Amino acid sequence: MALDPALVGRGYPPSAVYEVGRQKIAEFADAIGEADPVHRDTDAARAAGHPDVIAPPTFAIALTLSAAGVVVEDPDVALDYSRVVHGEQRFTHHRPIRAGDRLVATPTIEAVRSIGGNDLLTTRVDVATEDGEPVCSATSMLVARGTA
Repeated sequence: MALDPALVGRGYPPSAVYEVGRQKIAEFADAIGEADPVHRDTDAARAAGHPDVIAPPTFAIALTLSAAGVVVEDPDVALDYSRVVHGEQRFTHHRPIRAGDRLVATPTIEAVRSIGGNDLLTTRVDVATEDGEPVCSATSMLVARGTA
């Protein structure tokens, strides 16, 4: 069954606060093979103009993936996750994520379309500090194979 285009623009509540820790940043940098000391060493980060260690740009997936899960679990979306593959991922950063940030992630359905018997669902998750300062946005497109 094809996804309903009326879902476009549907927003969801912000996630719980995610506090970014230095250790989590270092672990993520290790996992992706990022050796830049600004991800582990406070002095190196400050020398580069940052108030604390900063996360690699793709670190945002640590909180945006689970925040976008509310879309997948929404019964109105009716997505058969067993048929889903990840089609695309983009990050737009307003500033680096840094240790000590207290972030919330707010998902929105950006687009729904059907192509070649497949449904494409695009979500955007806006990440901001709990005080409302924009930090980044993650846009993700899921392909539900053979459902349209």
